[in-house]
Amino acid sequence: MKKSKLMWLVIAILLFFGISTGGFSTTAQAQDGKTYQIATDITFAPFEFQNAGGDFVGIDLDLLAAIAKDQNFSYKIKPLGFNAALQSLQSNQVDGMIAGMSITDVRKQTFDFSNSYFEAGVSMAVKKGNTAVKSYEDLRGKNVAAKIGTQGYTFADSIKDKYGFNLVPFEDSAQVYDDIKTGNSVAGFDDYPVLAYGIQQGNGLQLAPTEQETKGSYGFAVNKNQNSELLKKFNDGLANIRQSGEYDQILEKYLGKSGNGVAAEKLGRLELIGQSLPYLFKGLLNTMIYTIVSLFFAFILGLIFGFMKVSHNRILRLIATIFVDIFRGIPLLVLALFIYVGIPGAFEFTMPLFVASVLALSLNAGAYVTEIVRGGIQSIDRGQMEAARSLGLPYRTAMIKIIIPQAVKLMIPSFINQLVITLKDTSIMSAIGLVELTQSGKIVIARTFQSFDIWLVVALMYLIVITILTKISNHIERKVSNG
Repeated sequence: MKKSKLMWLVIAILLFFGISTGGFSTTAQAQDGKTYQIATDITFAPFEFQNAGGDFVGIDLDLLAAIAKDQNFSYKIKPLGFNAALQSLQSNQVDGMIAGMSITDVRKQTFDFSNSYFEAGVSMAVKKGNTAVKSYEDLRGKNVAAKIGTQGYTFADSIKDKYGFNLVPFEDSAQVYDDIKTGNSVAGFDDYPVLAYGIQQGNGLQLAPTEQETKGSYGFAVNKNQNSELLKKFNDGLANIRQSGEYDQILEKYLGKSGNGVAAEKLGRLELIGQSLPYLFKGLLNTMIYTIVSLFFAFILGLIFGFMKVSHNRILRLIATIFVDIFRGIPLLVLALFIYVGIPGAFEFTMPLFVASVLALSLNAGAYVTEIVRGGIQSIDRGQMEAARSLGLPYRTAMIKIIIPQAVKLMIPSFINQLVITLKDTSIMSAIGLVELTQSGKIVIARTFQSFDIWLVVALMYLIVITILTKISNHIERKVSNG
């Protein structure tokens, strides 16, 4: 029996490290026949977003599809968010990036860009009906929102001291618009076509009566001195679709002939929720899968290091303490970015998103489970171990037969709490591109601009799942306690 348990423990450890390392692959120059990994931000309509059918669409993605068809290459879109996409490209996690990315001298030091495929300027927007803000002087002493990494943010940052306003950064445009609508920010800066499209879709804003600022060029990017063949294919394909007229057709499809956007059909609240539920349920399924897999490995780590923490061996206790201090001390977001972007960039290999997410969640939860195990064992009166040893029972037998069964009953409430925490922590993984329930909500909002309805549904989904899991766990706890 003891050998069987030990065998399963060894298998579990090997499985953990096997998954962790099995997903790595050496980054290489793209060759013909390869499927290119292309990063994007699908919360930047009309350039990239996800439609009601779940397809990635928009000016950027339609252009990429047309160019790929013209140049006969395959690609796979990785929806990561703008900042995560930039870092993934820099660390060679992807081959290229298209996300309404402005070509700047600073970015040219890190990336190689294609020829410009769109010229855009920066505009300022205010809440619909706002007549108080007519110039930048009216922003003095107030909050102004902008999306990180955009021309709008760069421009706002360049004038904030001159006009004395506070710049509030956000990860996506929908959050910028919501901050303006709620009155937390009096205005916001964004690329003109993005603002114009959002206004046409009913985002609750209007353009301020200020001039459109600095024109900028959007480009497709690859890492510096890498994937030159992909960059050439993009440039050649872009030239061909411009000549054929397909380029103009794509722009007109999303911006209309006036360039101000094409108004969308307004959905009712129930219709919007009904249309969004299948995609949100898919995100919820991903949340559950990542929670279960991560907790499986977290419990293995917790058991190993938990027993090491109560060991008589000082070195084992030290190792376990270091493990807990490191992975409990590092914020989960920082840990996820370090695992997914930092390590692969430093050692030049590619780590799948699944592996990075599970590793980050498992290591973080494993540190807390270690303390749960330690606390549970040490909460049992020491006299019971002394009594068992006085009866001639070996230390290991006394732990397995007497101490651990009692400790498990005390640990169950803490295990339940950790289950709930890890389930909610999966939302942090959206920062590295994991499309779980929270990220699914963001993607839907980027298309519909209906924040209240979507976030309400997402909150209710979390609440229902966590309540069900808690009730099930409490039932198990009562069964164990009564047994």
